[in-house]
Formats: sequence, structure tokens, C-alpha cells
Amino acid sequence: MDIAPFNPYAVALLTFVTIQRLGELVIARRNTRRLLERGAFEAAPGHYWMIVSMHAAWLTGLWLLGHARAPDPLLAALYGLIQIARVWVLSTLGERWTTRIIILPGAPLQHVGAYRYIPHPNYAVVVAEILVLPCVFGLYAFALAFTILNAGLLTIRIRAEDSALHQKA
Repeated sequence: MDIAPFNPYAVALLTFVTIQRLGELVIARRNTRRLLERGAFEAAPGHYWMIVSMHAAWLTGLWLLGHARAPDPLLAALYGLIQIARVWVLSTLGERWTTRIIILPGAPLQHVGAYRYIPHPNYAVVVAEILVLPCVFGLYAFALAFTILNAGLLTIRIRAEDSALHQKA
């Protein structure tokens, strides 16, 4: 079986995304630990493994299928704009941003930044990323499949998060 040659632009973009995701996991773990030390608790952890598995499969699939494809520059630019939104959301939440549902009793909900406009901006960014990045490499069926899978998981996730936040209030 012949392995397709690597496209340097594809590899650069996929390396960026991989490093970004690993860095976010470090930040999320640190923030989670600090929040728990302040009396926070995790709500609805049962589905977390599914989210991690889906994101790992998405990134692995992008590496396997996209490493040799030339990225579409316009879609790559759109993905870059999505990353600006990601930074905005993460910086708005600051130390309260995690990949888990962590509830800090007595802490007010955020109503600034992107949270002023939509209730779950982080998930909107994730939806856009999961759809757009595969399209950068022309992987439209892959994008559709993972968008559908992500929609199912986000339905579970948002219901659990909203329930936890409502009980806290």
C-alpha cells in the first residue's frame, strides 16, 4: 500500500490544531483542578468519554485522510476566523473554562463577551470547527459524518450542562 506524500501546508495546519488541542487539555485540567479546590463539583461526567473519543477520532481521521491534501486557502482563512472566536470565548471564561461541566456554587453565569449574544458560544465554535476543518481538505463526507455525531453528543452535553446550571441557580 502506497502512502501519499505529506502536503507541508496540511501538515502545518494539522500540527497547529493538534498542539492547540493538547494545550487546551492542559489548561482545562489546570482550571478543573483549581475550581474543584475552590469547592466546585463536576456534573454529569458520564458522557465525557464519548466527547473525548469523538474529538480524538476526528483529529486522527483528519491526519489520516488530510495529510496529503492541499488545503483550500479560503476555507483555511475561515477556520482561522473561527480560531479568533475560540480565543474570545476561552478568554471570556478565563479560569472557569474547562472541557468538563464544572459548577462553582455561588459564581454568577457569564453574560459578557460572546455569552452576551448566544447561550453556548464555545459549542458554536466547536460545531464550526468540526464542520469547516475537514472541508479545508475537501473531506466533505467526513465533515458531515462528524457534524452529525457531534450534534448528537452536544444534545446530551447541553441538556446536562443546562440542567446542572439550572439546579445551581
